Amino acid sequence: MEENEEVNEAHEQNPDGSQDALTRVTGMYKDWFLDYASYVILERAVPAIEDGFKPVQRRIMHALKELDDGRYNKVANVVGHTMQYHPHGDASIADAMVQIGQKDLLIDTQGNWGNILTGDSAAASRYIEARLSKFALEVVFSPKITEWQLSYDGRKKEPVNLPVKFPLLLAQGAEGIAVGLSTKILPHNFNELIDASIKHLKGQRFKLFPDFPTAGIIDVGNYNDGLRGGKIRVRAKISQRDKNTLIINEIPFGTNTSSLIDSILKANDKGKIKIKKIEDNTAAEVEILVHLPSGISPDKTIDALYAFTSCESSISPLACIIEDNKPLFIGITEMLRRSTDATVELLRQELEIQLSELQEQWHFASLERIFIENRIYRDIEEEETWEGVISAIDKGLKPHVAHLKRAVTEEDIVRLTEIRIKRISKFDLDKAQQHLESLEEKIAQTQHHLDNLVDFAIDYFKDLKSKYGKGRERKSEIRIFDDIEATKVVIRNTKLYVNREEGFVGTSLRRDEYVTDCSDIDDIIVFTKDGKMMVTKVDTKTFVGKNIIHVAVFKKKDKRTIYNMIYKDGRGGATYIKRFAVTSITRDKAYDLTIGKAGTDVSYFSANPNGEAEVVTVNLRQVGSIKKLKWDVDFADVLIKGRASKGNIVTKYSVKRIELKEKGLSTLKPRKLWFDETVQRLNMDERGEFLGEFTGEDRLLLVNQNGRVRTVIPELTLRFDDDMIVLEKWDPNKPLSAIHWEGEKELFYVKRFLIDNPDKEEIIITDHAKSYLEKIFTDYRPRAEIVFSKKRGQDRRDNLVINLEEFISVKGITATGNQLTKEKVLEINALDPLPYEPPKPKDTLDIEVVDEENVASGTAKATTDENGEDKGKNDNEQTTLF
Repeated sequence: MEENEEVNEAHEQNPDGSQDALTRVTGMYKDWFLDYASYVILERAVPAIEDGFKPVQRRIMHALKELDDGRYNKVANVVGHTMQYHPHGDASIADAMVQIGQKDLLIDTQGNWGNILTGDSAAASRYIEARLSKFALEVVFSPKITEWQLSYDGRKKEPVNLPVKFPLLLAQGAEGIAVGLSTKILPHNFNELIDASIKHLKGQRFKLFPDFPTAGIIDVGNYNDGLRGGKIRVRAKISQRDKNTLIINEIPFGTNTSSLIDSILKANDKGKIKIKKIEDNTAAEVEILVHLPSGISPDKTIDALYAFTSCESSISPLACIIEDNKPLFIGITEMLRRSTDATVELLRQELEIQLSELQEQWHFASLERIFIENRIYRDIEEEETWEGVISAIDKGLKPHVAHLKRAVTEEDIVRLTEIRIKRISKFDLDKAQQHLESLEEKIAQTQHHLDNLVDFAIDYFKDLKSKYGKGRERKSEIRIFDDIEATKVVIRNTKLYVNREEGFVGTSLRRDEYVTDCSDIDDIIVFTKDGKMMVTKVDTKTFVGKNIIHVAVFKKKDKRTIYNMIYKDGRGGATYIKRFAVTSITRDKAYDLTIGKAGTDVSYFSANPNGEAEVVTVNLRQVGSIKKLKWDVDFADVLIKGRASKGNIVTKYSVKRIELKEKGLSTLKPRKLWFDETVQRLNMDERGEFLGEFTGEDRLLLVNQNGRVRTVIPELTLRFDDDMIVLEKWDPNKPLSAIHWEGEKELFYVKRFLIDNPDKEEIIITDHAKSYLEKIFTDYRPRAEIVFSKKRGQDRRDNLVINLEEFISVKGITATGNQLTKEKVLEINALDPLPYEPPKPKDTLDIEVVDEENVASGTAKATTDENGEDKGKNDNEQTTLF
């Protein structure tokens, strides 16, 4: 045996006299694990960069080529043929073949090959059939430039690598887990790969992003060229069929309809979302209907599906390939460059072989012509030996071979002797000359391709795209995703209780005071009588501190909720007033909202979701010669500062009690909202188009291309349809003007209307199948230009400008309106509206307005500590109010 497989045997005497052989296997397994790991990496799990195939896939393709006669073969027969090259079981070969077939590129399939959308498996290999696709026959095989090796048993020859002239690895993708490493190369779009190859050959830059057969929406912002550390997010395409039904038409890569529905049902069982039922109508295309109970927001449910189910998932690519029998980690861009360069080299080899063959054909055709035209075959009639025959022919050719491109060999002369008499007797000099000229043209053309190899390769890729690119357009839509906060879209599926005196909060304290509905992923904020604050996770029972004065669900980064507080600073200390917001914290950490002296007591506390500032009455104890025992304090006079600020002094005397006198108005400016078209969501971060300032009563106006009109409360969780054509702040007193095509009468109509029922969605066109909305105007005095069609034999009628305000008065939203014209219209254009001065709004209450951006800090800007907490600076300059 070899040294690493050395076996040492020893014999040990048993009590009964028998002997057992002891085998020490130390030497045997010393290097075997490394051998095994190398085998799994190189021969099973990771594809080669040269052709993009794993060994089993390469052997399947080779077997299909050997069996190829244009007809379908039973997959079982192909699997059996592949086993001549692949030393593994038939099941693994059949599975690998089904995976190739489902990618619909290399194998032309027949029968039930399974469904990647539903997850249904393929039929048994004895029932399904396959043959090579035309694309595979053109791109994958070229025996003359293939390097061959012996199969595992030495009986057959198999390709080391197939001469693939296309970035096949990137088109199909690859996934494999080996010993110590793995690979995950995502599939890319067929046409985009060809375009990228052409750009590379032209010296231009290119970018590649994945494209999945299951379609869906993908966010490739962090793709990182497919290298380790990158990530893409994939989402199902979910739309709203009606107010109680959602429809899923496309699913994320890596899922199927069965697993997707299971994840939705589990989320429903856990209370994360609330649905009534699910219908799966998937056949050739995905169609999953999600029915919602009445009263459940479709927009929030869509976000919740992304947050809590497989409707959104992350995929981490890891581009690892085999090159020179070693694993190599390179990006997708570099893979395409190497594949394209390899394709150019393969094309060069094919052209060189083709040129050599054409030159050989021209050489022998020239010899044949000389041999027959000069009747050299007669010179051998008197020769009696073979050597004499060869010598006679050679002698007869010499005067005529000066123009040949290479010397005449003995093999050439032997071939001449094999020409049949019939061919000599029917020899046509003109045809021979035409054949030679044709060969010369082909030689010149091939040489031209070799001299302009890059241009030839570009034409080759363009030809592939024209032949096979149709129907292979991008399926996955690339879009930037909005980040969904799970706490904002989760269904409040449990109840929160509090025991104020003992200091416990939780979902299991059903005998104690009910606080609010919550979810198991919420955080709760708690304030206690001694001026402490804590934020903690919702749990069954949590101790937070005795004498709780306020508990609520905590909203992170909430600048609009303002806490108003009056507290006594320790025993015998002064009484302070402060206003603050809590935007970020460290969970389960107790914060002191006061100076922290012993005996500190909170006299008054309120939480105000819109920064309301109430008026309270302060009552003092009768001590000494105090004259003023009662007065009012308005929180609107107190600036909003950081939570760590000490506050302003209310009084230095002992307070008897503080009473609420008058509820307050919001001291915050209306919310400024923007619409980010990239992610199609509202935001307050100044991204996208500014929509205006919104108070609690303001609404958004939405109009879709299909004629649907509605108004909505502007929540940040709102989702918007792709066919939305109007999104603006709604003015209830401003009429809308619409020009629409009435399908039954086949004429344009004009209507002007107000939205009387803001909570109801209306259709402003008729229900005829051919009716459609042409133009919608939201200006006070809109104008439109009508361009008429030209009648045969007549001059075109002058364009007509219409003032829609004068054309029709405001009517009901369901009215059809007035007929625009009986003439045939070519197009309708919107013109600039006429000037209009809207009425001035009534004066509002003269209240202090605080910028929302400065809520957390007041006059002193908030700073952030290393834990992400906002620390308001202490207000050392205290102002005495009374």
